Amino acid sequence: MIPFAAPVRDFRFVLEELLEHGSLALPGFEEASPDLVEAVLEEAARLANEVWAPLNASGDRQGCRRRDGGGVTLPDGFIEAYRAYAEGGWNGIGVSEALGGQGLPEVVASAVQEMLHGANMALGLCPMLTAGAIEALAHHGSDALKETYLPRLIEGSWTGTMNLTEPQAGSDLSRVRTRAVPCPDEEGDHYRLFGQKIFITWGEHDAAENILHLVLARTPDAPEGNRGISLFLVPKYLEPGSPVGADGSLGERNDVVCASIEHKLGIHGSPTCTLSFGEHDGAIGYLVGEEGRGLNHMFTMMNEARHKVGVQGIGVAERACQHAFAYALDRVQGKARGSEATISEHLDVRRMLLSMRARTDALRALALYCAAQLDVARHAADDAERAAAQARVEVLIPVVKAFSTDQAVEIASLGVQVHGGMGYIEETGAAQLLRDARIAPIYEGTNGIQALDLAGRKLQRDGGAALTSLIDDVEATTQALAANPALAGLARCLAAGVADLRAALVLVLEQGTDPESGPDAVQAYATPFLALVGHVLCAWQMGRAALVASAAVEAGSDDPFYAAKLQSADFAIRQWLPVGRAQRAVIEAGMESLAAFDAAAR
Repeated sequence: MIPFAAPVRDFRFVLEELLEHGSLALPGFEEASPDLVEAVLEEAARLANEVWAPLNASGDRQGCRRRDGGGVTLPDGFIEAYRAYAEGGWNGIGVSEALGGQGLPEVVASAVQEMLHGANMALGLCPMLTAGAIEALAHHGSDALKETYLPRLIEGSWTGTMNLTEPQAGSDLSRVRTRAVPCPDEEGDHYRLFGQKIFITWGEHDAAENILHLVLARTPDAPEGNRGISLFLVPKYLEPGSPVGADGSLGERNDVVCASIEHKLGIHGSPTCTLSFGEHDGAIGYLVGEEGRGLNHMFTMMNEARHKVGVQGIGVAERACQHAFAYALDRVQGKARGSEATISEHLDVRRMLLSMRARTDALRALALYCAAQLDVARHAADDAERAAAQARVEVLIPVVKAFSTDQAVEIASLGVQVHGGMGYIEETGAAQLLRDARIAPIYEGTNGIQALDLAGRKLQRDGGAALTSLIDDVEATTQALAANPALAGLARCLAAGVADLRAALVLVLEQGTDPESGPDAVQAYATPFLALVGHVLCAWQMGRAALVASAAVEAGSDDPFYAAKLQSADFAIRQWLPVGRAQRAVIEAGMESLAAFDAAAR
């Protein structure tokens, strides 16, 4: 099995040379420094490479097992690996010091997340969901809830889950039927929940002392639809007769049990559970935020998770790259220039390898750019600067989630192809990466839903202003590239992508606001539009990378890293971007065939 090596040098390139450590200049990060960030990356890489990554294949083979009584046994080594993570303080890396976290920028936390997901995606899901629970409680929980639950979530001794969908609901959360019944005043300020939730990631396990479930449910008099949904915190363990004790002690088991675990295509080391609430007297839960605004509150958690799912996909793509490169450099087959050669010498294999590498580099740069904008939105001193960054974040998150995960599946599939027949054999590890990656375009809102969010809600509410501002920045990069004769060819290609995106944006806005065809037009054009946006923004990041790498080479650097980065940029802009540009033609072709199509007649 090929060992994993977290790409610390690539992270340093993005943080130091593309983003110029801009987050460290924001209020609240005065104690952080480039040296500290470098030390954090190195130590996270050690945890990823030496502790988490060796369990990836064994965890996939062994999987999780549900015990009698509803408990779940994790794969061998997972408990110890998670506790090494928690005891190292990694769970609080991006949480403010005021709440007991490390107080580092989101962009650094995202880099660490990518390393861990590349090392072991199944294990990485546990802290990813906990991070979302921390965000939801920090923003919407009462002082009492925050005081009781946040410290242990942040230290990682307790973990969090997100309980949204049900068998009849799927992605349509307006159909949620789990009930939350208020308790009599003499019993306490809580509710009793009854219902079933499905697809609950890390919904039951024994790696942490307690599990806190954030659950969408309806109170008895709640109206139908989204406005009738509230958010509740349901702990796995209670203190007798009350919530968890003020000292954090645990008591009796709450009335929530794992009814089954899913048998999945991939991420076998991650227990995906069906949870049953209220098989007896009802699961005790506590209202989070305002009654009837549960979906709004849960979106705080979901936005955190959606960005991290994109990061997760990039981590798996990185590992697929490493597998494919190692195999191609070792596998001798055929001849190149008259003599026996490894398959890395064949240009078609080089095409696949360079495509994998260029795309992974571009996706990473875009996801970390989004994380840096999150830092600005949360910490900038100027209100207008925060608002502008938040507007960008809201456009970027569906792109990072959907485009990164779609590309991760393609990159992992190319990794199997590089291995040839051996890639289809489980022992090489290439097939596991493809199986694991395949869930990422589905959960935390399918990628079709992300595309609808971008082309519908996000574009329509500001008339495309936030995306137009991003496109203006892409155009500025084309001008910088054009000023360098060695990069002028990249400038022309990127400029063509900008023109396509501007034209598609106008069309989607016009069609989306049409009183008759608007909703149908948004559905028809959303996915190709998001793909076009993703290609152009990724090419933009690689254009910026080319400017930095070219300047380093011109200054006399002989570091092969910069030469490789220029090759990746050239491929991304001149050979990958044209694939995305074709989406303009898809949008301009109209939606007549989609509107006329009758699935029942086929």
